Amino acid sequence: MHLALIDASLGTPHAQRNFDREVDASLTVYNANEGEMPPPIGAPAPDHTDSEAARSFDGAIISGSQSSVYDSHRPWIQELSRWVEGAISDGLPILGVCWGHQLLAQILGGTVRGGSYELGYVEVQQEKDDPIWNGLPAPFTAFATHSDHVVKMPSDAHLLASNETGVQALRYEQVYGVQFHPEYDLETAKAMIRSKDLPERTVQRALDTCTDANVDATGATTHIFDNFLRHVAATASTAPSSAPNA
Repeated sequence: MHLALIDASLGTPHAQRNFDREVDASLTVYNANEGEMPPPIGAPAPDHTDSEAARSFDGAIISGSQSSVYDSHRPWIQELSRWVEGAISDGLPILGVCWGHQLLAQILGGTVRGGSYELGYVEVQQEKDDPIWNGLPAPFTAFATHSDHVVKMPSDAHLLASNETGVQALRYEQVYGVQFHPEYDLETAKAMIRSKDLPERTVQRALDTCTDANVDATGATTHIFDNFLRHVAATASTAPSSAPNA
C-alpha cells in the first residue's frame, strides 16, 4: 500500500519519524511548507525504486503543524487546500492528524479558531461507532497539543469523538480527521510540551500527565493507523474500474 505523507510540520523532525514507525505502508513524503505537493490524483507518483513502475496513491495522511489553517500569509496552505479539495472529490481516503484534521474541517465547510491550549495526555470520548475505533477502549487516552479548535463542524460530516475542549474526531465519506496525535511517542510528547511558550505552571501540568499509565494507555490509539489502512484497502476494492486508484 502506498500513501502520501503530507508533512506540514514546518521542519520539525518528529512527524516523519513517528509516522514511519507507526504506519505499515510505503510512504512518499511531501514537505508541504516547502512547496512540495503530491501530484494530482491519478498521475504517477514516484516510489523511489528502479525495479517497479510508479504508482498512484492509495491514500494520504496530513500531519500536524505549528501554523494555523487560517494563516492567509502562507501560500502553501492555499495550494495544499486545493490539492486536498481535488483528492476528496476524487474519492481518495485521507487521514488528517491535528492540523490536518483542522484543514479537512475547514475545506469541508467547518470553522477553525484559536482558543485555549489543550496540552498533554487527555481522555477522549467516542460519540459514534465507526471502524476507525476498532481495538480502542471507550473512552480512550490520547496525546494532544493544540490551541486551534474545530468550533463548527462541517454540515455533512459526522462527529466521531469529543471531550471538554470540543471536537476530537470527525468523518466525511472516505475522509477522517483526529485532533489528537496517535503517532506520538513519549520523547515527542515531552519535546512538544517543553517547546511551548506558555507559563511554567501550564507546561509542568502537561508534563505531569506523562505518566507510565497514560503512555501505556495511549498505545491503543496507534490502532487508528491499522484501521485507516483497512479503510483504504476497502475503498480501493469497491472503487469502479475508472477510479484513479483502481
